[in-house]
Amino acid sequence: MLKIQEIREIIKLVDSSSIDEFVYEVDDTKVKLKKNGTTTVVTDAPAQVVKAVTAPVVEAPKAPAAPVAEKAAAPAPAPKAEVANDASLHKIVSPMVGTFYQAPNPESPAFVQVGDKVGEESIVCIVEAMKLFNEIEAEVKGEIVEILVKDGELVEYGQPLFLVKEN
Repeated sequence: MLKIQEIREIIKLVDSSSIDEFVYEVDDTKVKLKKNGTTTVVTDAPAQVVKAVTAPVVEAPKAPAAPVAEKAAAPAPAPKAEVANDASLHKIVSPMVGTFYQAPNPESPAFVQVGDKVGEESIVCIVEAMKLFNEIEAEVKGEIVEILVKDGELVEYGQPLFLVKEN
């Protein structure tokens, strides 16, 4: 049986992601979340447990759109766009939705920095999903050219995390 805190964590992850529907089944418990305004939890457990874990999905209020003049005045970072569009660079992507961490813990140095050499099995970061910390490997031999996300940022499935110049 899932704990309420675990269900709340799942709701937060689904709400902050781009997916519209999520289904999770373990033993006699089934959790089904939809982004249509409600969360449905179906289980074989007694009815009072089902009522205790059913909760609405709360959407964060959207910030008002900035005036068009302000949007036009903001300069676009040209160097970053050039590097990100370079087809010769390998993108290390997130294999799951979760939270990106550059180091194994807050007191430790980052796994990699821009300019570091990596091998195919070098760990470059951790993506945490539902309290499971998943080590992400470089998958290629090369040099880290750019780190595309910030420490502690939520990442999506398939989102590029690093750009690597292959050797």
